This record gives sequence, structure tokens and C-alpha cells, in this order.
Amino acid sequence: MVQERIEDLLNIKKGYSIIFFLIAVDLASKVIAEENLIFGQPIPLVPFLDLLLVFNSGIAFSIFDFNNSLFSLGLSMLGLLIVFYLHYLYKNAESSANRISMIFIIAGALGNILDRLQDGVVTDFLFLHIGNTSLFIFNFADAFISIGASLFFLTEFNKFLQNRSI
Repeated sequence: MVQERIEDLLNIKKGYSIIFFLIAVDLASKVIAEENLIFGQPIPLVPFLDLLLVFNSGIAFSIFDFNNSLFSLGLSMLGLLIVFYLHYLYKNAESSANRISMIFIIAGALGNILDRLQDGVVTDFLFLHIGNTSLFIFNFADAFISIGASLFFLTEFNKFLQNRSI
């Protein structure tokens, strides 16, 4: 029992290291984008993805993009409250898959919160599109959140299906 608890704590600490690494990747990529891209000027990478520097004062996919600093600060504070709850879920996760999903979501959320706290906006620079149809503009933090949320959903859905068939 004690050995199991020690191993669990070590895994949690490894998760913190991964969170910090992912945050560093996100923030570094945003600095590189800001220093090397021209606002609003797309640079094609592949047929469906361009580099395109924009700034977003809203939340995911530019929802609530009011360009209001007080609203942006409120979003950051709300985001921190959500991160505290996600941290609770992380520490009490029943499975490795759920713990991994929380690592990605927490890292993405903190990456965007730290970016927003600097100047009230989040730097986005990856533009996903199909031909001339725009899908969305995002950053690595957004991708981390999407990966984590997808993994969490799939894990919980699989658990639901297994419990249902018993």
C-alpha cells in the first residue's frame, strides 16, 4: 500500500514536469511566431495549414472576442479556477489515460492563461482551412487542450460502454 502510494506520487511529479515542458513549448512557439510572422499575412505550410499570426482576446475559436481588457482578465481568473479543479481531477485520476488527458488540458490552459496575462490577448498562428474555407486559427495550447479533452472523452466513453455490457 505504501509502495503503491509512493509510485503514485512519483507519477504525479513526472506529470508536473510534462506540464511545464508543454507550457514551455507553447510559450516559445508563440514568441517565435510573434518575432517571425507578419500579422495577418499567411504563409502556406501544407494545403490545409498556414502560418497566420493573429491575436485573440476571447476563448477557444475566438468566442467572446470582445477586445476588452477587463473581460480578458476575468477570463484568465475563471481559467485559473478551472485549472485548480482540473488539478484536483489530475491528482485523483483513476486511470493513467485520465491523468494524461489532464496533463494536456492543464498545460494548454496554463499556456493560454500565461500568454493572456501579458497583454490581454492570446497569440494564435496555426490556420487550418480546406481550400478557401476557414476552419479555425489556433496555437499549441489549443491543440493540447483538444488532445486532452478527446482522450478524456474516449476514456470515459469506453468506461461507459464496458460498464453497460456487464
